Amino acid sequence: MNKMRIFGSLFIFLLASIVGTAQNNIIRLLVRADDMGSSHAANESCIKAATKGISRSVEIMVPCPWFFEAAHLLKQNPGIDVGVHLTLTSEWEGLRWGPITPSPSLADADGSFLAGTGDWYNKNYNMEEVEAELRKQIELAKREIPNVTHLSSHMGAPDCKPELKDLVLKLAKEYKLIYETEGVTEIPDFGWDKAKSKDEKEAAFVSMLKSLKPGNTYLFIEHPGNKSEEMKAIGNKEMLTVSRDRNYVTEVFTSELVMKTIKAKGIELINYTKIGKVN
Repeated sequence: MNKMRIFGSLFIFLLASIVGTAQNNIIRLLVRADDMGSSHAANESCIKAATKGISRSVEIMVPCPWFFEAAHLLKQNPGIDVGVHLTLTSEWEGLRWGPITPSPSLADADGSFLAGTGDWYNKNYNMEEVEAELRKQIELAKREIPNVTHLSSHMGAPDCKPELKDLVLKLAKEYKLIYETEGVTEIPDFGWDKAKSKDEKEAAFVSMLKSLKPGNTYLFIEHPGNKSEEMKAIGNKEMLTVSRDRNYVTEVFTSELVMKTIKAKGIELINYTKIGKVN
């Protein structure tokens, strides 16, 4: 009997070792689609990237004008992992948004968020108003969307200072949402940012995929869009090709070649529930 117990324990140990080794040889990749809610074009494109492509987590911007359409689409696709993309900036010239709470210290004279993270960093904001605004964004998202699992930061503004990061950590804990991730590496560039065509973008992304090493978990963040007239009207003097560039993102995220490469490499596409922790 004792020998059988010893044999059984040894078998379980060996099986666990084999499983652990197999898991350590897996390449895991989280492809995140940002800025859902900012426009109808972003909504359509983020859903397409998640349902017909490789994105497994989508970030929603609650204060933006197309939030409720985004929430409706996400209700229709409950398998998509959703993050509240906490928003305290409004970066475009022809499209603006502002606080959804009475928070004058967070807005400019016209009631919109400031355009840049640097402007926000130097702003004399009221921390009570920041907390009220972020709470409202989280609560509205959770009320309208059943599959919210995590928090993220639009343009890095909501957590660009220690006091702000502490607040986001507190809110994540209170609302039982993932905020911090473990053991994640950003996917290398391989010319992605400099690519000037869909083919160049696709080739850069395939090169990125081929460079990934077993046993590692990678994160890639981008902003799906399309070539609609609405998307063409979005931009500012520093970003005049938003429609073109974000349409490339959607095309690459839904590329047959990209999906074949992922399958050939044995890459596991994951979402935040696989890498995050709820404090």
